[in-house]
Amino acid sequence: MPESKEREQAGPAQGAIARAAKDPVSRRKFMALTGGSAAAAAFLAACGSDSSTTTTTTTAGGGGSSETAQFGKGDVGILNYALTLEYLETAFYAEVVKSGLFKGSDLATIRKFGSEEAEHVTALTAFVKKLGGKPAPKPKTEFPLKSAKSVLELAGTVENLGAAAYLGQAPNIKSPAVLAPALSIHSVEGRHAAALNTLLGKKITPDGAFAVPAKAAEVLKSVEPFIVG
Repeated sequence: MPESKEREQAGPAQGAIARAAKDPVSRRKFMALTGGSAAAAAFLAACGSDSSTTTTTTTAGGGGSSETAQFGKGDVGILNYALTLEYLETAFYAEVVKSGLFKGSDLATIRKFGSEEAEHVTALTAFVKKLGGKPAPKPKTEFPLKSAKSVLELAGTVENLGAAAYLGQAPNIKSPAVLAPALSIHSVEGRHAAALNTLLGKKITPDGAFAVPAKAAEVLKSVEPFIVG
């Protein structure tokens, strides 16, 4: 989840990737080496590009795009979008714990995942306030908890979607101080997803060597059935 101490600058490796993604020559070399695959293109898109054909728009309030405008301007809107997803994940795991469908080590793992999602909520809420924004309200939720198997499948869907959601917003974030913790959260969501994919007998990396980002509209449509108010 986000680091307790806010980073003022992105790490060296992260900065190198970003610079390479924005350099037309580096992009051409990368695409040549990878055979121009769709996965490679998705990777570069996630890193961001200075191409004049990009559809990302930046608001006066800092990074971000119209994708998350309903949650606020710029980076605040992106953080509130992420906060809304974390609310859902936290509520989901809390309900699973109460359901009685899991015992022993399985229950302990679910509690751990839920605790980490709750930490995400706390950190994102504080970050939004620090940027002078108003945290998104916590929605009322309802999840279909019919069996242990269906719950694990839903958890896998939610975690994979969460990881893709953070990746989808990475190129829209303007401030390195926001990008660093966002990527930190993305890493944890990805690890949750990998663990659940393994339990479900699915591919650990369903998209192959390069994760595919998800647009906000796609993510919000997917979680809409679980929001009841």
